[in-house]
Amino acid sequence: MTEGHFHIQHKVFSLKGVHALSKGKNRRKPISKKGNAVKTRRQFINLILGFISGIGLIFSPVANGIRVAFAKAKKIILEKGTRMNTLVGKNPANLDTRNLDLTPVEAFETMGLSDYQVDLNRWRLEIGGLVKRPLKLSYAQITEMPSVRKDVLLICPGFFAYHARWNGVSVTKLLDMAQSRPDATHVSFSGPKGRYEKTGRFPMADILSGKVFLAYGVNGNALPQKHGFPLRVVAQDYYGGDWVKYVYKVTVYKK
Repeated sequence: MTEGHFHIQHKVFSLKGVHALSKGKNRRKPISKKGNAVKTRRQFINLILGFISGIGLIFSPVANGIRVAFAKAKKIILEKGTRMNTLVGKNPANLDTRNLDLTPVEAFETMGLSDYQVDLNRWRLEIGGLVKRPLKLSYAQITEMPSVRKDVLLICPGFFAYHARWNGVSVTKLLDMAQSRPDATHVSFSGPKGRYEKTGRFPMADILSGKVFLAYGVNGNALPQKHGFPLRVVAQDYYGGDWVKYVYKVTVYKK
């Protein structure tokens, strides 16, 4: 069988051979072209149905869970008590951090801008781009929404690493409120406003999975100023350079 085509071979017997076989104990039943064709069609249909079922499995929630579990299985499981300075040369995407201790906020190190000040009376989070309903949300509005909490490791390659419990707002929730368009593929985060503005970009899949969200708290306290107050990106499996601080703008776009 090649590329969906089937070839049926038939043996040709002489009349003399057929007569001889009809008299023997091992008499053979004549080959039925119709029977073989039916069998062949059934095989082909079963093959197609099996293929379609396989495709359905690939895109099913069960299969997605299997892929996530498989990805976790490939990660290096870090032992409890692992020292943070041993992780500065590691890729966070390759590490399973479930056993790591939380790093005290006082031990956090930082790079880049750390003294930016925000006037919460005037500050707003802008959500725009490929959305039907652009939004400007106050800090109070954001903190009143259902919160998300997740332990995530930040690695600034070659410099420092720390593991913290971040709490904040789901970006998926914000996009639902703004009614993002279905053809959007990416989301960017910018901050702070002004000459030091920086932008981080992420695929929509990482937004919807919850790997990327906006934090306003860490280890049970409000986010410190030097670590991005009022909002900073938390991006699981990404290096710290993508964790934009002092976020004021979220842009939905198609790449």
